[in-house]
Amino acid sequence: MSTSGAGREQGAPGARARALAVLRVRSRALAVALLPAAAAVILLAGGSTGHMTGPGWDVARRIVTPLAVLVLLLAAGVALVVARARPAVTPTVPIAEESAPDLYRMVRDLADRLGVPAPSAIALTPDCDSWLEDRTHPAHAPPPPEEHDDVAHAGRPSRRAPAAPVLVIGSPFLWWMRVAELRALLAPVVAGTGPAAHPDIAAARRFVRGLDAAVAVTSAPDRGPVTRAVLAGAGRVARLLLHGSRVHAAEMERGVAAAAAERAKAVDYGLRIVAQEQVGLAYAGWDRLLTRVALPAWRMGRWPARLNAGVVAALTELSRRDRLAEGFASRLGERPACDLLEEPGAVDEATSLLAARLFHGGPAETGPDWSPVDWGDYPEEVVDRKWRTDAARLHRILDALRVPPADEETRAPDGPTLARVLTHLSTTPDLPPAPAPAVVPDEDDLGGGTARSAALA
Repeated sequence: MSTSGAGREQGAPGARARALAVLRVRSRALAVALLPAAAAVILLAGGSTGHMTGPGWDVARRIVTPLAVLVLLLAAGVALVVARARPAVTPTVPIAEESAPDLYRMVRDLADRLGVPAPSAIALTPDCDSWLEDRTHPAHAPPPPEEHDDVAHAGRPSRRAPAAPVLVIGSPFLWWMRVAELRALLAPVVAGTGPAAHPDIAAARRFVRGLDAAVAVTSAPDRGPVTRAVLAGAGRVARLLLHGSRVHAAEMERGVAAAAAERAKAVDYGLRIVAQEQVGLAYAGWDRLLTRVALPAWRMGRWPARLNAGVVAALTELSRRDRLAEGFASRLGERPACDLLEEPGAVDEATSLLAARLFHGGPAETGPDWSPVDWGDYPEEVVDRKWRTDAARLHRILDALRVPPADEETRAPDGPTLARVLTHLSTTPDLPPAPAPAVVPDEDDLGGGTARSAALA
């Protein structure tokens, strides 16, 4: 049995068993909701056939039947809230196949080598991470196009066709890594589409995501008191079901990850070790770029339009100065992964704007107070402005302290300079005279003889 074609990867049986446990939680909740209705049906059928007659049975029918109707209505309300709740989706930059045919070709070839379904789409995130995200909810995806020429699906409704999850790739990986490194890094992630296609695992994931979305909907603060009271019961039921399936869902995801990692060992396993070293370097460079370079620009209403190119330039310079970077020149000679995009500059700009919106809270569109800045204009438009803003704040403090301006500043055509600050810092302030030491009479001569000074601690 081949390694890639075998369905016995480590963790797969456990993941399916945990998925069945999650589905049993759903089945038990459904059984509890239908139990009063079943009892009411039995009582009504027994009364109509003459088997359950008498005052006691009549009282039971009068109590159980309204209770069954009430429970069914509550269960239908909870099911409606769960079904209509929109699961959260990570903000990403979608990559169409027309704009990155080589990237899609590489991912599909990787999926074929792993023997798993290919992801349905590819998106980029401004973070150092990669994962598969299920976006099969009707609120997340547009309706299926009508112009597909698929003869095999002609005459059949396409809305019931299962869709593979979306592959989300961290944009720093795409710019910093080489093509072979990115393929090795994505192998365990793409291998996760195999377990995701299993019906039990997919159903369990949809159930848990629906419960999580329902809890978020019922906890929204921007609702009226009546709506909040109505949704409170549905929220309690959703939290109860989510609590009952949380452990099984977590173990299911661990099993899925173990199965994907075991399957991915057949593809570029040795190169994956080298790629993991580049992950740490990319994360360190990305974090430093955001906090030291991008954040000052964001606070001024400007956002760097080429963040990924900036982290590559910074890491390249850092690696060239590092004596431990063996074989770095040969690595730079390989094809970078961003070459898999048709227009890497436009994608980098879109990713940089998304990073500013996620990490700083900036608007999603550019405007007069929120515009991009190139790296060539960064020193003048960000660094110089920041220094001048800090200098103006410092001079306002000196004005409040009544510090006179320096002689050079009166002749400076560009406004305040550092001369006033340096003069103020280099001048010794006039301190008040120190108090005279306390004099304590001598113990042997209290009448006016010798006196000694006592130092006060």
